[in-house]
Amino acid sequence: MAADGRGPLAGLTVLDVATIYAGPFAAALLGDFGAEVIKVEHPSGDPLRTHGPQKSGVGLWWKQLSRNKQCVTLNLSAPRGQELLLDLASSADVLIENFRPGVMERWNLSYERLRDRNRGLVMLRTTGFGQSGPYAKRPGFGTQAEAMSGFAAMTGPADGPPTLPPFGLADGIAGLAGAFAVMTALYHRDGRGGEGQMIDLAIIEPILMVLGAQATAYDAIGIVPERRGNRSANNAPRNTYRTRDGRWVAISTSANTVAARVMRLVGHPEVVGEPWFNNQGERAKRADLLDGMVGSWIAQREFIEVIREFEAADAAVAPVYDIGQIVADPQFKALETFIRLPDDDLGSVLVQNVIARLSATPGGVRHAGRRLGEDNGTVLGRIGVTAGELARLREEGVV
Repeated sequence: MAADGRGPLAGLTVLDVATIYAGPFAAALLGDFGAEVIKVEHPSGDPLRTHGPQKSGVGLWWKQLSRNKQCVTLNLSAPRGQELLLDLASSADVLIENFRPGVMERWNLSYERLRDRNRGLVMLRTTGFGQSGPYAKRPGFGTQAEAMSGFAAMTGPADGPPTLPPFGLADGIAGLAGAFAVMTALYHRDGRGGEGQMIDLAIIEPILMVLGAQATAYDAIGIVPERRGNRSANNAPRNTYRTRDGRWVAISTSANTVAARVMRLVGHPEVVGEPWFNNQGERAKRADLLDGMVGSWIAQREFIEVIREFEAADAAVAPVYDIGQIVADPQFKALETFIRLPDDDLGSVLVQNVIARLSATPGGVRHAGRRLGEDNGTVLGRIGVTAGELARLREEGVV
């Protein structure tokens, strides 16, 4: 994917007024496909700049998540900062924010006021618990969503504690959902002759969709998902298995034909003929038996042999990778999953490429996250801020 690809969203302007992590991720996805994204930060800097690992004092999360964004500083608690944001929003297509309900209103930047200036504006409001309800004004993070959605309750060993993911899973899912919601609202506006609108996105909700039919199954037949480690309630064998040389592989057999190939490969064709074998749920009840057969076969063989034999048998298998193995893998290289960019701070930086490959309008990553306020002169100059006023605003702490 060409790094200079403009993408299908060229011409759209997005104001990213959000902080870690769901809102900025949604904005980054839009930017990857050509939208002009203006990152609006407090003059002290977005917390993402110092979040996670750093090199030479430069935040590496910032470089990835703030790619393709122009960087502007505004103190939104200052009246002049509020006026400047309103001026920017007057010609923008999208504004993304993730402050607690009531904060934008306290800054005189309510959806109603923004809408008065620009009836075509789509405003994505990303919060932990949504704009209404008894928890609305609580601080909200992805961890609460992972706990409250049922994810933690069903994750981890059966005899262990509920387990949280070691990364922003719920935030990431909410970012994807937010980008989808924005595009849906823009389609209503541009494809159906509608106007802009406000989107209320609660981080606790999108992860529920990804977790599948747990509410439906609970309501219909009273099932409450349990922790099963790497096993599945819906099929077997499905687990991670250790090879003789200490590597790990993962296997799933959702399809009956794949399950049959696996069991024949590991030397147990007799189970394929059992009356229960072609029912995934019945196989899951016999996970101890099937895992023992598969695990024993794998434990006697080197990693390379296991992968080779599974591929020859057309049985699904995957190596369990760390990030070093991911970036070296030929499949990821063929897909151009990662792209190396020149960078003024680090010399060069490796970032993930666009999330999907469009054949006609691929988009691309044009640059990594930029320096604090780097684009103040360019962006604010468009709305009439002169160099002299910019210097004064900087002294007053407005930018």
